Amino acid sequence: MKQQWLDRPEAGSAFGYRLISTFAMLCGRTAARLVLFPITAFFLMKRAPERRASRDYLQLALGRKPTLRDVAKQFYTFAAVILDRVFLLSERFKRFDIRVHGLDGLREQWDKKQGVLVFGSHLGSFDALRVLAEFRKDVKVRVVLDTEQNPQLTRVLNAFNPELARSIINARQDGTVTALAIKEALDEAALVTLLVDRARPGNQVAIVDFLGRPAPFPTGPWQIAAALKVPVVLCFGLYQGGNRYELHFEVFAETLRVERADREASLNAIIQRYADRLAHYTRGAPYNWFNFYDFWQLNSHSDNSGSARDVPPRPGVERRSE
Repeated sequence: MKQQWLDRPEAGSAFGYRLISTFAMLCGRTAARLVLFPITAFFLMKRAPERRASRDYLQLALGRKPTLRDVAKQFYTFAAVILDRVFLLSERFKRFDIRVHGLDGLREQWDKKQGVLVFGSHLGSFDALRVLAEFRKDVKVRVVLDTEQNPQLTRVLNAFNPELARSIINARQDGTVTALAIKEALDEAALVTLLVDRARPGNQVAIVDFLGRPAPFPTGPWQIAAALKVPVVLCFGLYQGGNRYELHFEVFAETLRVERADREASLNAIIQRYADRLAHYTRGAPYNWFNFYDFWQLNSHSDNSGSARDVPPRPGVERRSE
């Protein structure tokens, strides 16, 4: 499997990140958002692979040929969400209008005094999950995160919430080490949050339908959930423009079961159900998609019209990345 998202260089320096974040904290969110326009223009002019990936994705999500304005809107949304991380991680929630849906389902699970796996994706802002601190200050949250994918940005953002930084479980560790750290956190009745839409080289994946095309999704998080027999809750934090976010929680399973008799088909059905929910929210907020690489592994680029080439549909099967 080609994982271009691991190979792409960062689009900024530690100094640049620090400068923008410091400006945001001193001058406020409204003034800082003026910087988003040159950042968007930079991505449009300088990041051709991301531009192609955006066109291919938008073709599927919008159901029409995307325009340059569509691509710019997606890049702008991404930049806006990154800027808002500064305020969300520093727990300055009063700057935002965050509407929460499905909180009762999540509350029912954590009231059982057991750990809960909260699965998110690179759709919108997973940092909006921090608003839970306003509802239950006694709930411990542990974040599984690849801290080495964008180390410069990670260092800057960690400075705004050192306590959160210390609680991070580094996903770049050996898989067994990561799984043990997740189990330890769940044993302490923590909410363990992780993004489950990207597979890394060497990970097992299941090929399922997503937005009408076969796409690889990692099987590891679902295998961990089934083995540990803990509830799984989906979370989607969607940016709606301005200072508005919508935070959606869905109880996916109180106990995830993978049938031993037909393990492959059972696991594939679970991941397909997740991909369907991800597609639902993606279509509702198409510019919130922040996977700027060939997510579908099409092994081809868009032509000049921006439309993705057809890939014959195939049944979902679990396989190991190459």
